[in-house]
Amino acid sequence: MPGFHTLDSRIASQRDKWLALWRSWPEREVFAHPAYVELFARPCDTPLCAVMDSPQGGILYPLILRPLAAEPWAKSPCTWCDLTTPYGYGGPFVWGRPDAAEFWTAFDSWTAAAHVVSCFARLALFPETIIPFAGTTEDRAPNVVRRLGLTPDALWMDYEHKVRKNVKRARRSGLRFEVDLEGNRLSEFLFVYHSTLERRNAEAMYYFPRAFFEHIVTELRGQFAFFHITKEDEVVSSELVLISAHNLYSYLGGTTAQALELRPNDLLKHEVAMWGTERSKKAYVLGGGYTPRDGIFRYKLSFAPKGEIAFKVGMRVYDPKRYGKLCDWRATWEKANGRRWMPPSGYFPTYRDPGQARLLPGSDRP
Repeated sequence: MPGFHTLDSRIASQRDKWLALWRSWPEREVFAHPAYVELFARPCDTPLCAVMDSPQGGILYPLILRPLAAEPWAKSPCTWCDLTTPYGYGGPFVWGRPDAAEFWTAFDSWTAAAHVVSCFARLALFPETIIPFAGTTEDRAPNVVRRLGLTPDALWMDYEHKVRKNVKRARRSGLRFEVDLEGNRLSEFLFVYHSTLERRNAEAMYYFPRAFFEHIVTELRGQFAFFHITKEDEVVSSELVLISAHNLYSYLGGTTAQALELRPNDLLKHEVAMWGTERSKKAYVLGGGYTPRDGIFRYKLSFAPKGEIAFKVGMRVYDPKRYGKLCDWRATWEKANGRRWMPPSGYFPTYRDPGQARLLPGSDRP
């Protein structure tokens, strides 16, 4: 169907159309695949894609529509909703030369009819792959991109010296690299991943259940790979990498505490870069840190000293009056439960701030 429309992945015929458009797109970014968007949609949410299909090109804007009536602080009846993109890199992906202004005009009409209050979008790292966001954009934590397409020698010499030293050390220690395209070692990956989260005191949001990874394995065939480093056939470092037509994305992974001194993760990242180069991939996205420019970020930067790139988000309030009312509802609900609500400056949307409520003086409520 030409022109602007939205596709709901819960409806089989619409999901098929979404998938057909995704497959016709030269970049085939994994973050726009319906199975990926579904990973982050609650049962009450709608995984959808706003689409512009024309002879001049196409736009795929993967989104999650969240009903605000599902929030405990919302007053009834509430027919409003908001939009977000799934975890990772998204936005209104584009190919060819479709009319971006026409897309946004139609999108705004749709948001009004759907009673959308606000939208938060995590944007792709490569500006040429998306149309400009219609709203406010803001730089968040920097990310690291390891550009590929180099000769093996040039790639090797583009690392910091300590990376080359650590890779050699890992090889001398008898560590071996393994590619797992089927998820055959999922249990071992999960053990390494969860032990790493515990060691780093990671936030609860990173503890994805096994079903999350099983969904990736069954629904995103060809769009993922597990890369392992083994010591005597035991997985000591592992990384789940998402695969698009031209890019690799370091997604989730870790290393056992006992193997850290052998530097298995340096070897793993080097071998993933080589694997991508051999398959003519353009970039290996290593991501950022837990906080801007922390030790994790600096470690990733050692694999691409010139590879720092800004990670941007897009924000838009479609209905300021309702947005303000939602903030009032949240504050009232928190107060009724004995808490003072103090959302941090810059959190968007403000009414969804996850955990900045404090007990009011004299309150005996939990």
